[in-house]
Amino acid sequence: MRFDNHRVVITSAGRDFGRTLAIRLADLGAEVFLSARGLAAAERVRDEFRDRGHERVHAFTCDLTDPASIREFASAVARRTDRVDVLVNNGSRYLEGPDLLSATDADVVDTMASGGTGTVLAVKNFLPLLLNSDKPDVVTMVSACGTPGHHRSDAHDAFYAAKSAQAGFTEILSRRLRPQGVRVISLYPPDFDNADPLTEEWDSAPRQSTDNLTAQSLVECVLFAVTQPRDCFIKAFHFEQV
Repeated sequence: MRFDNHRVVITSAGRDFGRTLAIRLADLGAEVFLSARGLAAAERVRDEFRDRGHERVHAFTCDLTDPASIREFASAVARRTDRVDVLVNNGSRYLEGPDLLSATDADVVDTMASGGTGTVLAVKNFLPLLLNSDKPDVVTMVSACGTPGHHRSDAHDAFYAAKSAQAGFTEILSRRLRPQGVRVISLYPPDFDNADPLTEEWDSAPRQSTDNLTAQSLVECVLFAVTQPRDCFIKAFHFEQV
């Protein structure tokens, strides 16, 4: 499984799962355009890649709560490439606390904007580049919190609302973009373990039926979905929670 001919955009790839997915895709040959809210975080990950011999990695800033920042990110990528094959919507602020009153109004707005509005605007601004590809995919890391009736997370109500917004958006987007050949793939994981892929822990993480879901399995789901023949539209991955 190689991605030498893929150009991939990943939002919020300065840490955690976004960084993990970026590393794995770069290792498989993809050209990666990664963003973080702060440019220093994106450049730090880019430099990690280059230290390992990956030159086709580019760092950008993108604040998903700021429409102008999203537009500039897409424009900056467009100045480097005429197409994007995969857009990964990974960015969404996590807000903890099952008490609605525990968060400030600013926290609520930031959480809703990054997960809901930010996802919509990222797809909107990158869609012209996706439509230039012969294999366009939009991958969105939603959450089990975006599934109806889910209640097992300690996330704040605003995070649930943001993830429900992502779920509703990707559902209609899948139907409306299919005639143009764009696949829309959503993942709904519960809390999962994210070992650093550059450490020995990555290969030794327990992955039995009684263990928590791992980032390794999520990465493999993404890779599986985007390498399927173009008649295979995998809309969503849902996971049992331990």
